[in-house]
Amino acid sequence: MILDRRHLLAGAVALPALTLPGIAAAARLGAIGLQLYTVRELFQKDPVATLEAVARIGYREVEYGGGGYDAMDHAMLRRTMDRLGLKAPSVHIAYDALLGRFDASVAMAKTLGADTVVLPYMTDEHRNEAAWQAALPNFNRIAADLKTAGLGFAYHNHDFEFTNRPGGVSLYDRFLKDTDPALVTVELDLYWVAHAGVDPAALIERLGRRLYAFHVKDTRADGDMAAVGAGKTDFARLFRLKGAAGVRHFYVENDRAPAPYLPDITTSFRTLRALRV
Repeated sequence: MILDRRHLLAGAVALPALTLPGIAAAARLGAIGLQLYTVRELFQKDPVATLEAVARIGYREVEYGGGGYDAMDHAMLRRTMDRLGLKAPSVHIAYDALLGRFDASVAMAKTLGADTVVLPYMTDEHRNEAAWQAALPNFNRIAADLKTAGLGFAYHNHDFEFTNRPGGVSLYDRFLKDTDPALVTVELDLYWVAHAGVDPAALIERLGRRLYAFHVKDTRADGDMAAVGAGKTDFARLFRLKGAAGVRHFYVENDRAPAPYLPDITTSFRTLRALRV
């Protein structure tokens, strides 16, 4: 069923104003984007209406991921973004696709206007010591091939990379040690870092120049995900860190955003737009 675009757009604007202190004096973040996985239920049904709603809220960047975007008409999506003033600096592409359908993946990323491909997830079979160590050289090779094609490469974390510690060494530490920092950058999901029991501030300072982007989602008191501003995370403190100085993109994401989704991403956008950094 195709969603009513007027209904979607109404949902994006018919929300109470979010008043935050210091908004007039805030030093604004340069690039606030949305990971479209957050609104995947809407996007899968009507991608054009969803992009229109996202742009109406105020987002000017999106990151493709989920919602069946990889099987859609990418030229049509690009035309829609151009019309709405949206850009897609990066796209999430699965490991198997990068290994088995590399040329098609590159073509898709370029059609959507991306300059970076992000590997979003490694499935269970890769989460043991042997399989992980076998995959890391492929990260380097994929990144090198993408560079040849004119694209960057980044890896997006969840919590398992930190909590899986074969031989006492986390998968994330192995990733940092065995991938080329000149080729393999990091899209740091701040929620999953904290959820794994790792100090996000310490990790940001450690990663420094390897940081490409943040996935920004808040943490409720019970540990679950929340819209930015509806939890306990001090994002201003994290974004002021020296290690965060080179971060280029701030993508709102809430894997568990409640329907009808648009109020949740509106809260996140307004919070970040008002943030003093």
